[in-house]
Amino acid sequence: MLTMTLGNGSAPVESTRVTVAAEGGGLVFSWEADARIEVRDLGGEVVIEANAAGLRTLAGHLLVLAGDGIRDGAHLHLEDGNGLEGGSVGLVLERNDEG
Repeated sequence: MLTMTLGNGSAPVESTRVTVAAEGGGLVFSWEADARIEVRDLGGEVVIEANAAGLRTLAGHLLVLAGDGIRDGAHLHLEDGNGLEGGSVGLVLERNDEG
């Protein structure tokens, strides 16, 4: 399981790089300066709202998980106050080539 834990702020500080231990190596997730990402559950749909830096950050996270040699089940947890804006519902980005 890959879980990001950074502390008290909503998004990591400017240009933060997080290396998460994974079987066979580490995965590096980076945040752009001023990235803002909010996830809301509206009952029948989920809304991911982000500024441009936040969208580039999420795209980068997805590209890390899509990389060569990354195993099924590799994932990143983003939570309220831990990568996401306060009040957000949790978001898990997970690789699954089997399903």
